[in-house]
Amino acid sequence: MAVNLQKGQKVDLTKGNAGLAKVVIGLGWDTNKFDGPDFDLDASAFLLAENGKCTGAEDFVFYNNLKHVSGSVEHLGDNLTGEGEGDDEQIKIDLSQVPAGIHKIAITVTIHMAKERNQNFGLVSNAFVRVVDERTGAELLRYDLSEDYSIETALVFAELYRHGSEWKFAAVGQGFNDGLAGLVRLYGLE
Repeated sequence: MAVNLQKGQKVDLTKGNAGLAKVVIGLGWDTNKFDGPDFDLDASAFLLAENGKCTGAEDFVFYNNLKHVSGSVEHLGDNLTGEGEGDDEQIKIDLSQVPAGIHKIAITVTIHMAKERNQNFGLVSNAFVRVVDERTGAELLRYDLSEDYSIETALVFAELYRHGSEWKFAAVGQGFNDGLAGLVRLYGLE
């Protein structure tokens, strides 16, 4: 049975799941019905060194860079509409292959062209992130975002981070109002 998390909670990911190496991060959302252009939300992963920054552009996995050079993190493709049930976008992570210099993986979602389209996360509902054991298909963790984000155009949904030889999961839910560009700057890229 999956563990349901609240904002700010942290939980062991690998310690209680012997042999867990490959996970799928599933992200989903619905957009409130309104007159205007379609929403295009984009999931991304930032692979971060101990200082909380990317060491280079290759550590940013998203719709234009689907796979990390190590092969440890792979974005499974851009969903342009978010239609349908279940995960809207997925990111596969092989925890056993993440390079030793990577201490944290930030899982983020941004709204494509949010400023131009006058869109923000206040118009998004039922957003969630979940962790699934790739081998068994079992959902291990789930974090449903329940907070109202009225002006934010980018969110750090969650972080996977090393704790000794184990991996942990943190439900972050931190919003930003300067979109993908703000996240790129936050994580040391241009």
